[in-house]
Amino acid sequence: MNLYIWRHNRKFHSWSMINEPCVHQELYTDAIAMIAAESEDEALQLLAETSAGWLVEELRRLSPRVFPLDRSAVIYTDVRSV
Repeated sequence: MNLYIWRHNRKFHSWSMINEPCVHQELYTDAIAMIAAESEDEALQLLAETSAGWLVEELRRLSPRVFPLDRSAVIYTDVRSV
């Protein structure tokens, strides 16, 4: 079992980034999805089944961070400033 994490930040999104993925149906600045699954395909399938607006085909364009759940690891840290 692994933990798959996708994060996409659109803070500096502009028309010059026209081919940039859009991973959610809502307007967002930062989108994060974390799913525990046996494979990346299973993780994306589980996310799609939530019917929460995630665009799975766009997420496929990004490489998730993958953490095995059988050992210790720092999963997520975040520092934001104005």
